[in-house]
Amino acid sequence: MVDTTAIGHRFALHRADVDLEGLRLFAKATGETRPEYLDETAARAAGHPSLPAPPTYAVAVSMDSADPFSWMREIGVDVSRVLHAAQAFRYFAPIHAGDRLTFSARIANVLQKKSASRTFIVRLTEITNQNGVRVAEMRTTIAVRES
Repeated sequence: MVDTTAIGHRFALHRADVDLEGLRLFAKATGETRPEYLDETAARAAGHPSLPAPPTYAVAVSMDSADPFSWMREIGVDVSRVLHAAQAFRYFAPIHAGDRLTFSARIANVLQKKSASRTFIVRLTEITNQNGVRVAEMRTTIAVRES
């Protein structure tokens, strides 16, 4: 069982490249129809250096690793008992094709509900680009069912 001693635990940095085709596919998969998200010429005409990332793209690229759920096991969570409870985003600067993102994650909170047999774990991930500019923040909450 994870308790409040996990608060502040930092995970290894994760880096991922934002590629043009990946952005285009994500935009199509999420129903994005605005030309600046699908066509590089339209993106440049709209003032972007390349295709911009649609909202929520950061969570997709953050999972671009051999084992995107290893962080849960690292703090002693049985992945088979996990439910995704919430996801929130804050944006500070645009993400574009060609960027190299760094994800710095830590456990922000652990809440144990006595009335329910669940523990809620909040993971906060700060995202910076290759220039060290903070581009986004993701807050992921999972619920862990107790035995």
